[in-house]
Amino acid sequence: MTTTTLAVLVPLLPFLGAAAGLLLGRTAPGFVRPLAVLPTLAALAFAVVVAVRQGGDQAVDAATELTPTGSVPIELALHIDGFAALVAVLVGLVATCVQIYSTGYLRDDPRYPSYAALVSLFTSAMLLVVYSGDLMVLLVGWEIMGICSYFLVGHYWETSEARAASLKAFLVTKLGDVPFLIGLFALAIDAGSFRITRVLGAVASGGLDHPTLIALLLLAGVAGKSAQFPLHTWLPDAMAGPTPVSALIHAATMVAAGVYFVARLLPVFEASQAAMVVLAVMAAVTMAGSALAALAQDDIKRVLAYSTIGQLGYMTGALAVGDRGAAVFHLLTHGAFKALLFLAAGVIIHAAGTNSLAAMSRMSNLRDRIPDAYWTMTVALLALAAIPPFSGFFSKESVLGAAEHVATGHTEHAPGAAGWTVLVAGLFTALLTAAYATRLWLLAFRGRGAEAPDHGRQPLTMTVVLWVLAVPSLAVGTLAYRVLPDWFDGRDLTPTPTTSVLGTSVALVGGLVTYAAWRHTTGLASRVPLGAVAAHPGGDAGQVEAEAIASHKPVYGDVAYAPDPADPGRLLLGPLHRHAAVGFHLDAVYATLFVRPVQAGATLVRFLDREVVDTYVRGAGALPRLLGAAVRRAQTGNLQTYVSALLAGTVVLVVAAVLVATGA
Repeated sequence: MTTTTLAVLVPLLPFLGAAAGLLLGRTAPGFVRPLAVLPTLAALAFAVVVAVRQGGDQAVDAATELTPTGSVPIELALHIDGFAALVAVLVGLVATCVQIYSTGYLRDDPRYPSYAALVSLFTSAMLLVVYSGDLMVLLVGWEIMGICSYFLVGHYWETSEARAASLKAFLVTKLGDVPFLIGLFALAIDAGSFRITRVLGAVASGGLDHPTLIALLLLAGVAGKSAQFPLHTWLPDAMAGPTPVSALIHAATMVAAGVYFVARLLPVFEASQAAMVVLAVMAAVTMAGSALAALAQDDIKRVLAYSTIGQLGYMTGALAVGDRGAAVFHLLTHGAFKALLFLAAGVIIHAAGTNSLAAMSRMSNLRDRIPDAYWTMTVALLALAAIPPFSGFFSKESVLGAAEHVATGHTEHAPGAAGWTVLVAGLFTALLTAAYATRLWLLAFRGRGAEAPDHGRQPLTMTVVLWVLAVPSLAVGTLAYRVLPDWFDGRDLTPTPTTSVLGTSVALVGGLVTYAAWRHTTGLASRVPLGAVAAHPGGDAGQVEAEAIASHKPVYGDVAYAPDPADPGRLLLGPLHRHAAVGFHLDAVYATLFVRPVQAGATLVRFLDREVVDTYVRGAGALPRLLGAAVRRAQTGNLQTYVSALLAGTVVLVVAAVLVATGA
């Protein structure tokens, strides 16, 4: 088969698997798992073949016009360059691992058929975004992902947290999609086409009339989809969904779509210096703020969620300094180790019976219960902290190196202010990333207390996947900067000595300081009775939490976030901890600025509708009813009454006529 045919099959196969899974889910449940895994696995194989054939050389382009639309046609187009080829392989790999993992994780879930179909549809939509050469077709995949995320995050719809999280994710991302759509139309009007190649050609020839406006409108959609400040608040709440969904969304699909879109259309953003500065500031605030928030979270999945936001900040930071190679390089390595982190977290939660790090810190020998998750998560956390020679080191240092080149004036892809902003924020975030990665590892695996509960061994499908993802988390960075420059515009990905030393040094400092803080807080906590931990302002809730932890029962909801005296994050953050734990109150700010005014307006409209509009409606109905009642009373059936009324009326009319005539 030709490369174009294989490329068409890559997004088509998961789509067909989703359709077949929905149709056969009830009538032939035995086919559900093969239909979930095999089409995605075949799509991965075809994506690998497409990447090998493309080889980082000339992009593969093909197009056919869907329908005549006037001056700006919409075409079913493919545009597969080195970036697209590699990102498609990442999406296929993570999606396949998630589908295999889910067969064990959700083996007793009655809603597994619809879940598996939605994951396949989600995968198909992301692959459509990756391979699409037309912005309108790309938008179709972009929106399908938003719809799928709504259903997948709300998979456990019987819980209020899942319902609220799915609705929030949908609304926040749609809030960004409105200006994004306007920006796409404006871009197509200026360029005269939705084809990506023609848009880039128009940019190269200076054909954009409003580059800053277009870039800022597109950035709004990117901020929503890729969870960048200030539209990032939906991502931590999305943890209400199943853990495999978190791995899929956070590692390779939805949140990566925004970064990939900017990387593909980077010349559009480079046409506006203001847009590049805005992108740099957005990346810096996202990186630093999310890292501080991650250091204060107790839910293991929320730690990883804020970590995802921060790593996406690194990618947008690389784009802000004009290096899409570094951005996509970090996207690839992050996709591998973040998927591993979430799937390993699922094994830990299954074994511990809780999401709470505070509860895990009081369980000894948890790492002995789950050796596969222990070793693979250790690898992933080292990659996250950018410790050499793990993959995260090479990609993160390529981002810092690109920022250093712009800051020192060696390249002119972006303003120097953008370079300094990304470099300083990146180094600060590297310090915090190592700190919260070390904290998570210590609290999850170095707990002290009663024996960890034994919930039995995890299914083989869950543990094998962890080792599959551990390989790229360990080795892909080492190989990529030597083997893959052709896929990254031919740019050298070798780490820069200055930023490598600085980045590794601050990461080691962050890890060592956190370890020292943990030793200190653990020593203090060992002298505090467990009942004293519960004697915090939480009252009875604290006692419930203490009893649940002591008995190793599952801990959920607000109870799981009771203060833990052994938590080094409290010592490191000090008074900032309580603000970081709630995401620096950004949700409260949104509630004050947007939610409450809308609710107040809705209340006013309801009052006016009920008390004013309905009053007129009720009055209009009451008047005919009263007149009808009066007429009904006059219909007595007595002939004398009718004759008397007729005579009386005649007399009145005669008197009125005489008075009028006299007056005249």
